[in-house]
Amino acid sequence: MPAPVTLPRLSWGAPDAPRRALLVHGLGSTGALMWRFGVALADAGWFAQAVDLRGHGVAPRALEYTIAAYAADLGATRPEGDSSWHLVVGHSLGGAAATVVSAHDPGWTRRLVLIDPAIHLAPRDRDIVRESQERSFEDPTPSAVRAEHPHWHEQDIELKALSAQQASRWAVEQTSVQNAAWDVRDAASRLSVPTHVIGSDPKVYSIFSGALAAQVLGNSAVSMSVVAGAGHSPHRDEPDATISQLLEVLA
Repeated sequence: MPAPVTLPRLSWGAPDAPRRALLVHGLGSTGALMWRFGVALADAGWFAQAVDLRGHGVAPRALEYTIAAYAADLGATRPEGDSSWHLVVGHSLGGAAATVVSAHDPGWTRRLVLIDPAIHLAPRDRDIVRESQERSFEDPTPSAVRAEHPHWHEQDIELKALSAQQASRWAVEQTSVQNAAWDVRDAASRLSVPTHVIGSDPKVYSIFSGALAAQVLGNSAVSMSVVAGAGHSPHRDEPDATISQLLEVLA
């Protein structure tokens, strides 16, 4: 894998909690936007830490933005005093990178939860993602986010606008350019730790459904549930249902 960069972290919960979780955001976002998971896990007795991925938030900038490079950074990210996370939660790009790490190093985390993960992007999905990112950079204001997502929590609106202001537009664009074949299905087939996908509702919009989901679910280590009424970011679209599904998996 490429040389890693050190990723900055935000934390929720008591640092001496017995269970440690890593939260990994999607393309164009930041660790702060994983706050719903951080709060819920802290309330359940976990210590949760979210990272800014390279080129995002206040993380170091680099030249390489392949999924392998994102994975290298995550693989070098370990809980203090332990070599293994108890749980990793990854959304979209974060889910794809976490899948690669876990397939390569099963000891990195003991459990994996993937939120509408970008395991494979078809041309249509790539266009939708690119257009969404372009809109974010063209008007990175809370009013623009609120107009597009009026039902989101005010903190998600504020943080989503801030994420576009903080991210490197070049890095986000290069993530698409440098991953001409966006496909980690082979890594997904090799997952051996218990893995659960919290999927978005295909009736709204999902990048993990249909034949792709069926193929990944052919791995007996992987299970799936769907958040009804939620689009690609279920933790922002339907946060209560998303958190409920996460806690059910961990029960």
